[in-house]
Amino acid sequence: MKKSDRLNLILKVIQEEEIDTQEELTSALNARGLSVSQATVSRDVAELNLVKGSGKTKKFRYVKVKTANSEIPPKILEIFKQVTVSITSAENIVLIKTLSGNAGTAGMAIDAMGIPMILGTVAGDDTLLAITKSAQDAAVIVKSLRNL
Repeated sequence: MKKSDRLNLILKVIQEEEIDTQEELTSALNARGLSVSQATVSRDVAELNLVKGSGKTKKFRYVKVKTANSEIPPKILEIFKQVTVSITSAENIVLIKTLSGNAGTAGMAIDAMGIPMILGTVAGDDTLLAITKSAQDAAVIVKSLRNL
């Protein structure tokens, strides 16, 4: 199977099922006849920009980040990576430290990502705050952003 077909299958699986771990996604793909390793799934999850959102029957599930173009432009991801110094959370707030004068740029990148668990962002000079609904959402966001 071609990589593009595998990526499309992953998107189909996460739309049809509540998948909350890479191991579970690997099992679901294997059950559909695609022999794939967890390491490959991990790379695919990163490439597809999947994040964990709130599930209906499970606590979390993988969801595709939506933007106006349905994809995060690589340039925006690269800008975010270049200006970000650290990412941490406190309760339902994600704290992103940036190079001086770049918090607004990081905020623009976060907003462009369209992460559904982020309610809004506030930027200073070198600090960006992203507000989430819960501490659990903030922890998921921190992990996802660090994986970028």
